[in-house]
Amino acid sequence: MKFETLSIHVGNATPEQHQAVVQPITLSTTFAHGNAAGMIYTRANNPNRDSLEKVLAALEKGEDAAAFSSGNAAGTAVYQALAPGSHIVAPDDMYHGLHNSMVQLFGGIHEVTFVDMSDLEAVKNAIRTNTALFWIETPSNPLLKITDIQEIASLAKAQGAILACDNTFATPVFQNPLTSGADLVMHSSTKYLGGHSDLLGGALITAKKDAFWEKIRKVQHLGGAVPSPSDCYWLSRSIRTLAYRMKGHASNAKALAEFLVSQPQVEKVYYPGLAIHPNHAVAAKQMHDFGGMVSFTVKGGAAAADHVVSKLNYFVNATSLGGVESLIERRAAVEGPNTTTPENLLRVSVGLEHIEDLIADMSQALG
Repeated sequence: MKFETLSIHVGNATPEQHQAVVQPITLSTTFAHGNAAGMIYTRANNPNRDSLEKVLAALEKGEDAAAFSSGNAAGTAVYQALAPGSHIVAPDDMYHGLHNSMVQLFGGIHEVTFVDMSDLEAVKNAIRTNTALFWIETPSNPLLKITDIQEIASLAKAQGAILACDNTFATPVFQNPLTSGADLVMHSSTKYLGGHSDLLGGALITAKKDAFWEKIRKVQHLGGAVPSPSDCYWLSRSIRTLAYRMKGHASNAKALAEFLVSQPQVEKVYYPGLAIHPNHAVAAKQMHDFGGMVSFTVKGGAAAADHVVSKLNYFVNATSLGGVESLIERRAAVEGPNTTTPENLLRVSVGLEHIEDLIADMSQALG
């Protein structure tokens, strides 16, 4: 099956006796002993979560998947599964929630070195004898840096370390890190997988069911940070339209990025689909398209950037991304006092509105 067919059929297990076209929600928290599915308690497994995990594994071309209650819970499960005293090499430009988790929750348990993961020499220089995990995010949040997955995978393999890739921005529609050598893929399914800004979730997908994956499964089972049956149902429903939504997001994002490049009020545009992006060639090698996220800096500093946001009509000033509506925010203001993001940078989640409306709105705001 091709991607669009997989997304519709693999995550939709309908009981034969009901002849329902769509899998129902199973809300029961417990199951009678000896049932055919071998289910005991919904923290361990649930029909809706099983279906969701099957479709996620299929779309990312992995052997298995584990669904979590949030993207942060999914990422944190990887850190929990590491042996104490492990060293992690991570991006200097990454989602601040998982960055904070590494530093604030695991700072006394693991060591972390933050580097520019698009600079292979910097990554090599960061490796230590106890390096156990390379964490990459490509495209990155919010500067949309591109990491060469195959190159980092070679380093990880030589080190005997795990390579985990946050694939939230690209989605499995545009990028499959496992086929480029990654061991794990992470998603904040709150974003594009959910696609409608109305559910919270996260996921990990593994290339193979090895001992480290069993540790992650144990964290999921015993820690209990799992999505509800209803969230699994709605997420599976949203995934059925993922391929078509992502084509619209990417088309609109490229058009908006090209418009922004021509604007005198704009200092710099960050979008890997532009030929001027420093890692465009790497992105073109490992991505099928370049996603729906665009960042840009405004001349005049933070105040000028805030002024642009205040004048927009179709871009909502809000955190998060991946919904059908366009969102914008001055990212440094959200990340707090320790941010390294430029103060005048605006991160845009380009939605599915008509592109002419979005460009007209951005034009009047910049003007």
